[in-house]
Amino acid sequence: MTDDPIERETPVRAQDAASVARRLEAILFVVDEPQSLVSLATAVGSPVAAVRQAVEGLVEDYDGLAGGPRRGFELREVGGGWRLYVRDDHDDLVSEFVNSQAPSRLSQAALETLAVIAYKQPVTRGQVASIRAVNVDSVVRTLLSRGLITEVFTDAETGAINYGTTEALLVNLGINSLDELPHISPLLDDGADGFDAEVVR
Repeated sequence: MTDDPIERETPVRAQDAASVARRLEAILFVVDEPQSLVSLATAVGSPVAAVRQAVEGLVEDYDGLAGGPRRGFELREVGGGWRLYVRDDHDDLVSEFVNSQAPSRLSQAALETLAVIAYKQPVTRGQVASIRAVNVDSVVRTLLSRGLITEVFTDAETGAINYGTTEALLVNLGINSLDELPHISPLLDDGADGFDAEVVR
């Protein structure tokens, strides 16, 4: 038993534990990045010990170890944080369903986000948002659902997911590798505007 009063385990009443678990589920269903126990505790306004206990209970519940059915999703710890994921054995089913529901054309915002990821990969959602100067959460979800981008790895320190493009993008573009993407430099402003013709050395 630890002497740290923050981490010290204290009994949690069943009613309180159920309330914490319900609030956690509400948060976990909307997050895109794995959340640490501390950030989850802050979000639901409960002690870390109570959140840890609730998370363990949810894992058992979803895995069918608490007497109920095994769910089609799971609560998984990735990169020091927790997030809901579709179980591996349902990946093909979900992918087929999502792709059948997706519109045939991408929006301008989706195309711009896809271009940033293609040229900067591996890149986090936050980095893409910084480059585009807009929130890209929903656009990234769309690109993931279309199978054009994928989660490459999760940063061990920050828990941020890094994204990259998939083979499906190459097929759609009609190229064999990312090396065949057009060079972007000629399309950018050379930065000469506003400077004198002669550069003082």
